Amino acid sequence: MRILVVTVVHHPEDARILHRQIAALRERGHQVVYAAPFTAREVTPRADVEGVDLPRAAGRDRRAALRAARELLAERGPEADVVLLHDPELLLALPGTLRRWRRAGKAPVTIWDVHEDTAAALTMKRWVPRALRPPLRFAVRAAEGLAERHLRLLLAEDAYQERFRRTHPVVPNLATAPPDPPPPPGAERVVYLGHLSRARGTLDLIETAALLAPAVRVEVIGAADPDVRDALTAADRDGVLRWHGFLPNDRALALLPGALAGLSLLHDQPNYRHSRPTKVVEYMAHGVPVVTTPTPLAAQLVERHHCGLIVPYENPSAAAQAVQRLRTDPALRLRAANQGRAAALTTLNWQRGAADFTGLLEGWAGETTRPTVGVKRWRTATP
Repeated sequence: MRILVVTVVHHPEDARILHRQIAALRERGHQVVYAAPFTAREVTPRADVEGVDLPRAAGRDRRAALRAARELLAERGPEADVVLLHDPELLLALPGTLRRWRRAGKAPVTIWDVHEDTAAALTMKRWVPRALRPPLRFAVRAAEGLAERHLRLLLAEDAYQERFRRTHPVVPNLATAPPDPPPPPGAERVVYLGHLSRARGTLDLIETAALLAPAVRVEVIGAADPDVRDALTAADRDGVLRWHGFLPNDRALALLPGALAGLSLLHDQPNYRHSRPTKVVEYMAHGVPVVTTPTPLAAQLVERHHCGLIVPYENPSAAAQAVQRLRTDPALRLRAANQGRAAALTTLNWQRGAADFTGLLEGWAGETTRPTVGVKRWRTATP
């Protein structure tokens, strides 16, 4: 199978796109072209995947990214068996493109991977004027309806089914647990892994780190929104925490084992109520106890698997107290680490999800027989 994977929003090293989905496709011997904002994110494409550089869509002006994506889809789409889109913005690049593909008899199976509740996420975008948010939410819902009529859909969460009329397959964000047992959680280091923003609790994270210092060091891994970068830089400079910035997935995950706790301090936002924080599953996979705010799916994981502690929203004092409780109770933190790891090896293991994902795309691609077009332009995959 030849698959064209496209994003203009996500980081090219995005764990779901590159380290789970593309890796699973490559392991099955499929050929992948990955179009993403490599230059804008200062990333070099991986050697085993053909990379195509696109502008990054950020803030209010996304026209250049959409124009480049439209041109890419027109040129490279007919060569593919499957086109896998990862941003709702890319739906705007499809009108006209789908018609041209079909008229030419070269239409690939086109899939939209629904990562989040886009309409709810708009309420969190500081660059979107408040007056425009209600009509934009309506427009997003209308676009989702059109996408459901003309594309295949993959959903990252079961709860996203409520937005659509038909039932669509769910490919959840699971973790690949290291095969070797991780070291037991220590007592001196706490970690945070993921994007950093106000709604994700970055300012709470900084205050929590200040309450824990100097006895406990907080290590923060991830890219940050502009409005919290200065606060993180100052906290790192003053020794309140250590901010590593964005790290490739393998380097980021290497910092998790042996940590006292992994933090997830999301605020109570509509977009988070139906999403399971991937960071929580990663903490569990690497034997790290979880400290999380009560977003429903994160709290469900902690309560079901007894893998950590739940703290109130926007309460750094409570978060610091939870870390201290784990620090002073070695039996509690070891039990939480072991039970989280056990769940990650079984019910939350991406190795099982990978086979479902690749099998789904193979089945969809096999439903129609298409002529081979432009094969010479695709790099030969090495199984």
